[in-house]
Amino acid sequence: MAEALPRIYLARHGQTEWSVTGQHTGLSDIPLTAQGEENARRLGERLAKIKEAIQLVLTSPLQRARRTAELAGFGSRAEVEPNLLEWNYGKYDGRTTADIRRERPDWQLFRDGVPEGETLAQVAARADRVIARLRAAGGNAILFSSGHILRVLAARWCGCDPLAGQRFFLGTASLSALGYEHNLQEPVIQLWNDQEHLDR
Repeated sequence: MAEALPRIYLARHGQTEWSVTGQHTGLSDIPLTAQGEENARRLGERLAKIKEAIQLVLTSPLQRARRTAELAGFGSRAEVEPNLLEWNYGKYDGRTTADIRRERPDWQLFRDGVPEGETLAQVAARADRVIARLRAAGGNAILFSSGHILRVLAARWCGCDPLAGQRFFLGTASLSALGYEHNLQEPVIQLWNDQEHLDR
């Protein structure tokens, strides 16, 4: 019987005050809300059945991701991976899209970038480094991080331009999965933005 192909699970952190208000949360180290903590626990309940099949657990250094990993039951195994930091939004950190568009009416993050922060190419380069680490390690893994870096990572996993990440919406405490179709030369998205565990 052929060996199962690796699967990479992506877990976006639980709710924060800024995710509720729609403020861009890059390197600002915002904690989870009480609801965010509860949703992280529900994510953990969903992941319980596959926990033993996970060989590698990586988390962003930011507390919202680390706490989500902990509440989901992976805290003791989680390795901090600096390349999983959220997009550095520079001067736009803490601002909403609506607020930014009062100054720049047609602004789009993925296309236009941010002043004094990271470019899309820089975020994509970090995503590529994470992917290289995952492919070198082999086996199943789970990543705990933030929305935009995970969206770029999914695009790059499939060999797409990082700009494609703008089309992959991710809700808080969502679960996604990357994998392969027939062999290691055919990377695919197997599951995206699933929040079924939050509906119970």
